[in-house]
Amino acid sequence: MKTIKIFIAILAISISVAKAQFVKADLQVSGLTCSMCSKATEKSLRTLPFISDIKPDLNRNLFTIIFKPNSPVSLEQMSKKVQGAGFSINQFTATLDFDKLKLSNNSFNYAGDTYQVLNASNKNLDGLVPVTVVNKGFAASAVVKKYNTTAVAASASGKSYKLVL
Repeated sequence: MKTIKIFIAILAISISVAKAQFVKADLQVSGLTCSMCSKATEKSLRTLPFISDIKPDLNRNLFTIIFKPNSPVSLEQMSKKVQGAGFSINQFTATLDFDKLKLSNNSFNYAGDTYQVLNASNKNLDGLVPVTVVNKGFAASAVVKKYNTTAVAASASGKSYKLVL
């Protein structure tokens, strides 16, 4: 009985820490030259356990990705899959469900990673909010350079990411 209570307490703590949930993302890939390139990238991304569906747009080199609910999303794994297929991410815009999450110093932790919203200005973010990742490897070099002056402290075990609304 005591083990069950401890398990429930740990589960409650982990749910309250990871309130922000990735719902979907638009992933623009650079270097795609044909439908076979797009198919190779899509096939690589589909192997990730947190992806529910992918809808490619060959005209814009864009993949709309739907994530599985309550499944932790790893941006690092997505980047590795795209790079493993021989391409790079040009832009990554995700829709997060903040569900009345209050930011602490304009940042939050999710699935072991730290995310800092650079232009949050002490806003309470509610519901579905689109954000763009402006880290190297997730945005064009000009965008990364623009936001490079802001440092983000990584969590002890994870990566750190910069987001803009």
